Amino acid sequence: MTAVRPRVVILDYGAGNLRSVAKAFEHEGADVVLTSDPAVAREAERLVLPGQGHFGQCMTRLEESGLADAVREVVAGGRPFLGICVGMQLLYDGSAEAPAVRGLGLLPGTVELIPTDLPLPHVGWNAVEWIRRAQADPLLEGVAGPEPRWFYHVHSYAVLASDTDDVLGRCTYDAAFASVVGRGNVWGIQFHPEKSQEDGLRILGNFARM
Repeated sequence: MTAVRPRVVILDYGAGNLRSVAKAFEHEGADVVLTSDPAVAREAERLVLPGQGHFGQCMTRLEESGLADAVREVVAGGRPFLGICVGMQLLYDGSAEAPAVRGLGLLPGTVELIPTDLPLPHVGWNAVEWIRRAQADPLLEGVAGPEPRWFYHVHSYAVLASDTDDVLGRCTYDAAFASVVGRGNVWGIQFHPEKSQEDGLRILGNFARM
């Protein structure tokens, strides 16, 4: 008897190359659906919000397409939801990148420009240190532990409040920032798991199996 592949729905709202994220989930055994249809998103067993680019433009596209309301319904229904890169930033109340634009408001706080004299955007591999409770989080099974792990980041803005109850892993680029967050059935990762080799793929596989 053939095992049923877990189904992951990825939102397609014109905010970056989604194919690499889809291929990474497929590598981990998931059946992937790319959709711009709010009706399909509302029925998702597991929903992923990727994102590249400007916070305001991404959030405006989500709202105008009806996908933002679909996201809120999936989260309210207790189904697993994952935001990646700018998709993680959209989980918050807002961003200094677009002060007039409200985020999804699924997590409290705002996104800020990283305060540093180092080059921005922050591009490349950087170590993520885990909060103790991250070791028991299902998204990070087999990844979070006493030692840091390295992941590929590309961003200029971040959640600088890295010591709140939602933070599972933090990173430093002159300033500390939240690199992995989670609350209930909502998770966000600032780095690109699809570009982060074995550990990044493991995180996506964990999400697909929830």
